[in-house]
Amino acid sequence: MADQLHLLAGGFQTAFSLYHVSLMVAGVLLGILVGVLPGLGAPNGVTLLLPLTFSMTPVSAIILLSSMYWGALFGGSTTSILFNIPGEPSSVATTFDGHPMARKGDAARALATAFLSAGFGALAGVIVVTLVANAIADFALRFSPAEYFAVYLLTFCSYAGMSGGRPLKTIAALLLGLVLAGVGTDTVSGEMRLTFGSDLLVGGVSFLAAVVGLFGIGELLVTVEEGLAFQGLHARMSWRVVWQTMKEMPGHAWALVRSTIIGCWMGITPGGPTAASFMSYGIAKRFSRRRANFGHGEPEGVVAPEAADHSAGVSALLPMLALGVPGSATAAVMMGGLMIWGLQPGPMLFVEQSDFVWGLIASMYMANVVAIVLVLATIPLFAAILRAPFAIIGPLIVVVCLIGAYTIGGKMFDVYLALGFGVVGYVFKKLDYPIAPLILAMVLGDKTEDAFRQSMLLSNGSLGIFYANGLVGTLMTAALLLLAWSFVAPLLKKRTSTAAIAA
Repeated sequence: MADQLHLLAGGFQTAFSLYHVSLMVAGVLLGILVGVLPGLGAPNGVTLLLPLTFSMTPVSAIILLSSMYWGALFGGSTTSILFNIPGEPSSVATTFDGHPMARKGDAARALATAFLSAGFGALAGVIVVTLVANAIADFALRFSPAEYFAVYLLTFCSYAGMSGGRPLKTIAALLLGLVLAGVGTDTVSGEMRLTFGSDLLVGGVSFLAAVVGLFGIGELLVTVEEGLAFQGLHARMSWRVVWQTMKEMPGHAWALVRSTIIGCWMGITPGGPTAASFMSYGIAKRFSRRRANFGHGEPEGVVAPEAADHSAGVSALLPMLALGVPGSATAAVMMGGLMIWGLQPGPMLFVEQSDFVWGLIASMYMANVVAIVLVLATIPLFAAILRAPFAIIGPLIVVVCLIGAYTIGGKMFDVYLALGFGVVGYVFKKLDYPIAPLILAMVLGDKTEDAFRQSMLLSNGSLGIFYANGLVGTLMTAALLLLAWSFVAPLLKKRTSTAAIAA
């Protein structure tokens, strides 16, 4: 512990310079912009910025890229709450209660709740990275494809189990997402699947185009039908609101701690920020005393996904640094940067490049604090946009969405996909099908399939591999119990209601 604190102090000496603080501010501002613009996202933002780092020292370069990452995570929450358009895939769960809060006139409170929860999760994630890097690296080395599959299955089942009275609709959305995730090249055999002879589908269905369409364009279509107006979304941020929200946060202490633990776990074992936010939201809904308010503007429904999202985003860098296994798409881009700069991720990085590693960890503390301040300061800019008439802001959002879809791969096909998914999003909303499980399955579908097929190859087709040890057995049992609960709970609720009426 003393050695780690000594190394961290050296890291602060490296990070706390005018040049590096300036890089943090620039990176966070760019990240907020990237997070706010639908379709870009942290991975694309970091990729676009990567060539600018080739002339920098590795420490300066990683500080700039990681600061953009933190800014993008914070920025993605802004449009999720104000427009119901997730700027980041991991911000999808924030829309469930953040946007209803905004529609009720509590946009400023929703934003402050999101950013304060995110800041708590991020700083807690950095502390985890600081204290348990070596121990977590040793533990994660024990993971085989069976454990990875069990984690992904638990994520799916937890969402089905927490869906309330709509398990079949949730499962239907999950299955559709898994089908869409299967489009393109089979990663095991190399054969084409579900492409129908089209070269445009060889690379699969763009997840970001789907998010832009389902949430951005789909929401606009519903808004047009409801009367061409955003209702109750005027946000007047003030430090008084921030202070009032800070005083409310202790009331969400258990949700904060629980969600942060989930986020750290999902970041280290590559479930990633998106899966962490969905799982945390579902568990918070199940165990909250105010579960009936979820989906209607419950603050705890903002606290849970934001804390999990940011703690997972930070923790995802740990396996990338210690094992060379990126815990998220953005971490994978950063790992590519490390290799370009001549650094080899892995356990020896902590020995041979300790200044680099601990300079990065120290910058995480500083950059996340910078991000909280800057994102609170820039809220009025986005709130001012809401004062424009919908006849102006609506088409503008469509243009931004379509530009975002085009920038994914520079192909018009992604624009057409976004438009198509916009119609799907509209239909889902009208038929009361949940969109979140569809998105979740598209994110994790490939990883889940790969983990399952690798497990079957290792076990010669025996399902017993999923109960081969206590860890994977516990995860699988929890997943199956949650799935069963999704069908049992409505029956129990119906029986209780019938008994009450009879009495």
